[in-house]
Amino acid sequence: MPAARLYPIFTQLAGRAVLVVGGGNVAERKTAALLEAGADVQVGATTFTPQLSAWAENGRISLIYGEFAEEWLDRQWLVVAATSDAAVNAQVAAATERRRIWTNVVDDAALSSFQVPAVIDRAPLVVAVSTAGAAPVLARLVREAIERVLDPSLGALAALAERWRGRIRGRFADLGQRRRFLERLFQGRVAELVRRGQLAVADAAIARELAVTEAEPAAGSVVLVGAGPGDAGLLTLKGLRALNEADVILYDSLVGADVLALARRDAERIDVGKRAGAHSKSQDEIHELLLAQARSGKRVVRLKGGDPFVFGRGGEEIEFLRAHGIAYEVVPGVTAALACAAYAGIPLTHRDSAQSVRFVTAHCKASLDTLDWPALAAERQTLAVYMGVAGLERLRDRLVAHGRAATTPIALIENGSRTTQRVVLGDLANLPQVACEHAVVSPALLIVGEVAALGAQLHWFGAAPLTAAPALARAA
Repeated sequence: MPAARLYPIFTQLAGRAVLVVGGGNVAERKTAALLEAGADVQVGATTFTPQLSAWAENGRISLIYGEFAEEWLDRQWLVVAATSDAAVNAQVAAATERRRIWTNVVDDAALSSFQVPAVIDRAPLVVAVSTAGAAPVLARLVREAIERVLDPSLGALAALAERWRGRIRGRFADLGQRRRFLERLFQGRVAELVRRGQLAVADAAIARELAVTEAEPAAGSVVLVGAGPGDAGLLTLKGLRALNEADVILYDSLVGADVLALARRDAERIDVGKRAGAHSKSQDEIHELLLAQARSGKRVVRLKGGDPFVFGRGGEEIEFLRAHGIAYEVVPGVTAALACAAYAGIPLTHRDSAQSVRFVTAHCKASLDTLDWPALAAERQTLAVYMGVAGLERLRDRLVAHGRAATTPIALIENGSRTTQRVVLGDLANLPQVACEHAVVSPALLIVGEVAALGAQLHWFGAAPLTAAPALARAA
């Protein structure tokens, strides 16, 4: 028989009498939670844990010695049966049912008239999860998932709103206006300040917000969020929170649909199409979009593939925002070099062969001309090259010309971390041919260095790597 649907309720127990029947460890845990709620707790049993005895000595609880008797229920608002004796628990349940007292029998949903949920505590914000006693372990797992999503600062934010509640109600008599103000409060600049621990500044920000006339738009802000290379699981918790608070999202073409699906459902989405060699929006146009959206009072997320500060032009964007007085925040992402290499089973450093790693971008001939080729061609290092696949021959030729061995292993990682990931292994000499033969397309990352060869043995994600014969061996 399926579990009955429960009516969710939060009870006010401060100063109210609650009885716990049982004196063991389970009863101790239940008593601790009731004390947190401010209940006047009595515990009845034949023996008690040292902690229960200590609480009684300190006057925090009262103890009743002996076997359960129905008169223990006099004046009780709530009862918890937490003994190890099923018969005693059933006796308690029957007595409380007669007296119409809400009762929880630990680990026995059938005898209980209320369930104790799994709790996410961000006091005064509390989230409760219940499966009506059908699957307590599942409730715990759901609680853990919510714990990871809810920022610890939410409790402080709720307390801040409580302090300002009277003034907010006085300022906005209209319920709709009040709701919009509170949404802005919880999703905007004030929430950012509370996350940063700047509570006094947050108080001042609320005062300023309340002083703004209805004709004046609220100040907007921009958050630069790194989406990672594709796998939505690599999005950071802070990035996820920003997406769920966004009014508008400006996203690059390399941002995966799975990541966008995590965003707030009613957020406006604007594709700014940043992809190597195919920009639907110029950088200046993106700047103007950020400025216009923020000045209209919106919470803007600039969502970038990888990390905003690693070949993502994030520095240019926050320089522009700062110059125009727009508040901004940066949420780093897992950059492509780290994620793609890891998903291909290729360590970027290795004490036997690579003591350093260099991140390089080489999207066009002009960018190739600016690189320090003697340094890049040095041995015992790994190159992680962010690029399309058009300049591979020129890159190969310059590395070899400046001393990097033609037999140096390489790995081309296409769509790294996504379900469509492909890895092609070869050597520097046959790099352009390998890319052509396997029709490697962007987005692709190139790894150059001895560590690339480890992908053949250490791969773990997706299909096994495609391995090309060394160019020198093929020539022979």
